[in-house]
Amino acid sequence: MTQNPFGEGFDLGSMLEQAQQMQAQLVQAQADLAEQRVEGVAGGVTVVVSGTGELVETRVRPGAFDGNDEESLADLGDLVVAAYRDAKAAADKLGADTLGPITGGLGGGDMGEMFGGLSGGPGV
Repeated sequence: MTQNPFGEGFDLGSMLEQAQQMQAQLVQAQADLAEQRVEGVAGGVTVVVSGTGELVETRVRPGAFDGNDEESLADLGDLVVAAYRDAKAAADKLGADTLGPITGGLGGGDMGEMFGGLSGGPGV
């Protein structure tokens, strides 16, 4: 009979089963996140991203910018960036709130990398 090098109370099979369950939960949570939408707003610009941070929509309030004015268009570009950052921050928080209970706070980076590239996008 082979003795367990980690001690009698260590059950590798059980640990692997728990890891597989955690991975399945993570995959499902990431799929759910990908379906959710969050908005970011700056000035007359609204940006919508998925729960994984993917840009899915940009809206500009009609009449908010003059398409013939270079400065107005530069402002529009700045507002799109600001609105995206706002939406991305909300998506990151949503991701942390959703994945945190599953991962138990493991790691500080992209949990998808830990589980074989399952990430839905940057920062999640």
